[in-house]
Amino acid sequence: MTFKSDIQIAREASKRPIQEIGQKLGISSDDLLPYGHDKAKVSQKFINSVQERPDGKLILVTAINPTPAGEGKTTTTVGLGDGLNRIGKNAAVCIREASLGPNFGMKGGAAGGGYAQIVPMEEMNLHFTGDFHAITSAHNLLSAMIDNHIYWGNALEIDLRRVVWRRVVDMNDRALRQITASLGGVSNGFPRETGSTSPWRPKSWRSCASRAT
Repeated sequence: MTFKSDIQIAREASKRPIQEIGQKLGISSDDLLPYGHDKAKVSQKFINSVQERPDGKLILVTAINPTPAGEGKTTTTVGLGDGLNRIGKNAAVCIREASLGPNFGMKGGAAGGGYAQIVPMEEMNLHFTGDFHAITSAHNLLSAMIDNHIYWGNALEIDLRRVVWRRVVDMNDRALRQITASLGGVSNGFPRETGSTSPWRPKSWRSCASRAT
């Protein structure tokens, strides 16, 4: 017997329009900021409008599984969410956004697996709504501003040997962990040691919320 791979299952899934998913959760189309047909962000206006509602029930899924990377938490969470909806509960799953670093490393994707996974799996794992790109751009802008300030006179008298603000890239790239920047002459600034890190931080928990009915 052969079993379908995770990516086969994800690509064959019949996805519903995101507006239909929002309606099931009580979120109108006006409060959804769509990214294509099957992804969306929820407006801050809607989030503010539900602050006075009674709290729902929260289930935390956490584990150190008997595998090197601890796989299984997301799969368990998605399966639990499916099960709660199956028995008539109004449940939604909350997991962190995937990072390219672990995705292309030993850990792999962060969308679950088998028939208990998030779709569209590839988009969620690779770029999703672009938030990680926005974070890295904002972070690296500050990095560039520090070097630019030093180049144009260093009025704050920043010690080049003690700059701890590093650049970031959403990738596990060991070649960039420790580098020497600003080489190439006077116009490129003052050479100094620096490096890059990843903007993500691994989390050992997932959550599944069910609103009390």
